Amino acid sequence: MSKMSFTEIRPKTGLDYMGVRNTGRQYWNLSPTSLIEETIRRGQGALSENGALCIHTGEFTGRSPKDKFIVEDENTRSTIWWGEVNHPISPEKYEQILGKIQAFLQGKEVFVRDLDAGADPNYRLHIRVVNTTPWGNLFADNMFIRPSKQELENFKPEWTILCVPEFFANPETDGTRQQNFTLINFTRKVILIGGSGYTGEIKKGIFTVMNYVMPLEGVLPMHCSANVGIVGNDTAVFFGLSGTGKTTLSADPERRLIGDDEHGWTREGVFNFEGGCYAKCIDLSAEKEPQIWNAIRHGALVENTTFFEHTRKINFADKSITENTRVSYPIQFIEGIMQPSMGGIPKNIFFLTCDAFGVLPPISRLSPGQAMYQFISGYTAKVAGTEAGITEPSVTFSACFGQPFLPLHPTRYAEMLGEKLRQYNVTVWLVNTGWTGGPYGIGSRIKLKFTRSMITAALSGWLEGVAYETDPVFGLRFPVSVPNVPAEVLNPRNTWADKTKYDAKAQELAAAFNANFGKYADFASDEMRAAAPRTQIQDELIDA
Repeated sequence: MSKMSFTEIRPKTGLDYMGVRNTGRQYWNLSPTSLIEETIRRGQGALSENGALCIHTGEFTGRSPKDKFIVEDENTRSTIWWGEVNHPISPEKYEQILGKIQAFLQGKEVFVRDLDAGADPNYRLHIRVVNTTPWGNLFADNMFIRPSKQELENFKPEWTILCVPEFFANPETDGTRQQNFTLINFTRKVILIGGSGYTGEIKKGIFTVMNYVMPLEGVLPMHCSANVGIVGNDTAVFFGLSGTGKTTLSADPERRLIGDDEHGWTREGVFNFEGGCYAKCIDLSAEKEPQIWNAIRHGALVENTTFFEHTRKINFADKSITENTRVSYPIQFIEGIMQPSMGGIPKNIFFLTCDAFGVLPPISRLSPGQAMYQFISGYTAKVAGTEAGITEPSVTFSACFGQPFLPLHPTRYAEMLGEKLRQYNVTVWLVNTGWTGGPYGIGSRIKLKFTRSMITAALSGWLEGVAYETDPVFGLRFPVSVPNVPAEVLNPRNTWADKTKYDAKAQELAAAFNANFGKYADFASDEMRAAAPRTQIQDELIDA
C-alpha cells in the first residue's frame, strides 16, 4: 500500500489509557479508501462490480443477544433491568477478560477511529473504536458521525470499544456463556467485543449505551426511523420491527430522511444517533429499494453475500451464508436527506405492525394511554415457516420496538413517551401492514399503495375531519374513509367472509397481548393498564 494512503490524525496519548501498549502498528482515522485497500491486501474482502467492499463476518452473521453482558457494580445494580435481556457479569470477570485482551493485542496491528454518536451537539457522545480488522473500522466509519479534521485533533473519547473478533473467552473461567461476548461497562465506559466478527455488535452496543444515558438527560431514545416534510418541515417518526415496512415507508420522495434506525427526542426535537445506515439486502433490487440499491458503491460495506459465478456481481438472492445479509454506508449516500440529521418535535408517530392474524385495522388513532400500551407491547407477527401445511403466524412482542437494547425497565421509556405525547399534543397512529380478509394463508397482504395513502392522509391532517369507529376488543378508533382506499378495507371485520372466525382470532390475539403485558403490569400506570384489549373472559367477570 502506498504511503499516501496512510494519512492519520492521532492524539498524543494513544491507547495507553486502555492499557493497550506495545501493539504493532496503530492506524488512526484512515480514509475509507485506505481501509478498503488494506482489507483487500490482507485477503479479507473483495470489490463488487460497483465498487462496494464485500466481506464475510465469519461464524456469526447476526447479533448474539444471550452473549451480551453488563457489568454489575454499585452504579448499575439498582438501575439496570436485569433478567432475560440484560445479563450481569462481575467487575472481576470483566477486568480478567480485559487483561487477556490487552495481552492478546501485544504486537498486533490495530485500526483506531474517533467518531461521534448523536447529530445534536448538545447530546453528542464521543466514542473511540479499536478494531483488529480494517473492514470493522470501515463499518464504524460508515455508521457513526465523522468529526471534522479540527475536531479530531482535539478529540477526547467518552466511550471506547475494543472489537477483537480473534479473541475467544473461556466460558469456564471468564464467566461468559460461550466463547463470544459483548461486555458493557457503564462505570469504565468501555465495550469489549470478542469472538464475533458481526459488525452489528458495535452499532447496537452504542445504542444500548445511548438507551441508558439519554433518559438521564431527559431525552427519549427510540428504535425508529424519522423523516421531515419538504413543505411544512413537520417531523414524523416510524417505529416497527423487522418486516413491518419501517424503512420502506419512511423513504418518501416528498420528505427528507433524518435517519432509519436510532434517534433521540429532546425538548427541541428529534435527532439521529447515527451517521449511516445498516440495511438488510436479502433479495434487494433496484425496483423494491432504489435508495439502498444506489447506495451500494465505493465506500459501502456488504456483509455475507456471494457473487454470481465468474463475476463480481452480488447475488442478493443467495441465502447460503445467512438471510441476514447487510450493507452499511454513510447516510450521505442517500439523496434527499436532512442535513444535519435533526428535525423538530414530531407531529405524527406511526407504530407499524405486520399483523398476520388479520384482525387489526389498517390504520387507527391511539390515545396517549393506548400509545404507551402499544409501545410497551411492540407487537408484530411472523409467519411460522415455509413448510407445507404450516400457515399459522407466530406472535412477536419486543418492548418499545427494541427490547434487546433496553438497559432500563421498558415502563421507563413508555412513561417518557406518554409525557412527551401529552406535552406536545402528538398524534399516534397504529398502522397494520399485514393481512386483511383473513389470517396469513387465507387473507391477503394489505396493498402497499393503500398503506402509503393512509400515511399520507394522516400526515396531511386529512384524517382530522372524518368520522371514526371503535373496535370493541382492542378499543382502537379507525377512520371510516381515507382518500384512495376502499372503505371496506378500513374495518378489518368487514373484510372476513366468516365473521365468527374473525371474532375468535381477535380474541386469540387479545389474549396474547394481555399475557405479554402481564410482565410489565406491576410497573405500569393505570392509564397504560386501561388500554389493554378486552377478552370474553374479562367481560364475563365484569358482568358477574
